Amino acid sequence: MADRKYKLGVIGLGEGRSIISAAMQSERWELTNVCDLNEDLCKERIEEFGLLRYTTHYDDLLSDPDIEVIAIYTPDQLHGRHIKQALEAGKHVIVTKPLLHSLEDASSLLLASKAAGKLVFVGQSTRFFEPMIHQRRDFLAGRHGEVDTVETYYISDSRWFLQRDWSLQKGFSWLHNFMSHAVDLARWYIPCIEEVFGYGHSSKVNQEYGLTCPDTLRFLLKDEVGRIAQVSGSYTKPTLRQVDSGIGCTLRGSKGTSRALYSKLLYHTHFAGEEPTTHSFEEKRSYYFRFEGESHHAGEYQNYIEYFADCLDQGVTPMPDLNEGIHTLAIMAAMERSIQTRQPVLIDDILQEYSLQEIRRSR
Repeated sequence: MADRKYKLGVIGLGEGRSIISAAMQSERWELTNVCDLNEDLCKERIEEFGLLRYTTHYDDLLSDPDIEVIAIYTPDQLHGRHIKQALEAGKHVIVTKPLLHSLEDASSLLLASKAAGKLVFVGQSTRFFEPMIHQRRDFLAGRHGEVDTVETYYISDSRWFLQRDWSLQKGFSWLHNFMSHAVDLARWYIPCIEEVFGYGHSSKVNQEYGLTCPDTLRFLLKDEVGRIAQVSGSYTKPTLRQVDSGIGCTLRGSKGTSRALYSKLLYHTHFAGEEPTTHSFEEKRSYYFRFEGESHHAGEYQNYIEYFADCLDQGVTPMPDLNEGIHTLAIMAAMERSIQTRQPVLIDDILQEYSLQEIRRSR
């Protein structure tokens, strides 16, 4: 039945705070139960949102016949196990980015998804931010003409993130946890990326926290016909908040150029026959940012779970799906290898190494 409510369970109530808000304010979703190992955090969310129940056992979500979709907002290193368990329990899955922290579990997830006949939707939230929504509409309408250059970045002072204990555990990566936003935007507009080259640097600030994964990253991505994407990230330095926007996506085409910005709610355009224009969506700030500051952006989550509900209504695959999420992971694996080898890296080599050739065929 079209426009019916879907029943949702949420695991991971830190970042999951936004998905709770999104589900409770959406007419398309009913929040059935929430889960976290930290019972104090569960009780905090119960009080904050007026929820009636919680559990500290993931099995309670998996075995609940009322829950149709499980939303996974646990630490990156746990995504693979939690996704597979949800699929095996017969649930559709929403999982926050990054889909996985490596490609090691990708093949088993593909098999689990096919066996279950259930959908995996990657919550790449930046696609669902207001300026990016309008930019995509203009792109699909052909207002840019032929786009052959994409520039994306995610630059922020995110040293606060390192106060979380799990961020310092094995498997944490600035590239996967942060710059995946910018990588996803680049791949969205240039989907057939075949080669990656770039550099990464671990700063003194980064090393003071015991991390060696690069916190400063710069890459060039090229597709089969030579179109180029430039992707940048920096995460442990002060920013110029008065002028910097954390995430940006610029499309340059034969008929026009546009730049969508997060979190400034600004969209700049210059299309053929039009004057350069700045579009502000500031009136929607309270919808997108519902809690203190801009630490949680629940409006994007509400946009994407409502999009997912529409896809379920229509029997269509939500994007990015499991295949697209894995291809983005392969791009990031190529980025890591390029840093190590100081050479260009082919995406197909990464896919073949992990027996994921079908991902290329599915693009």
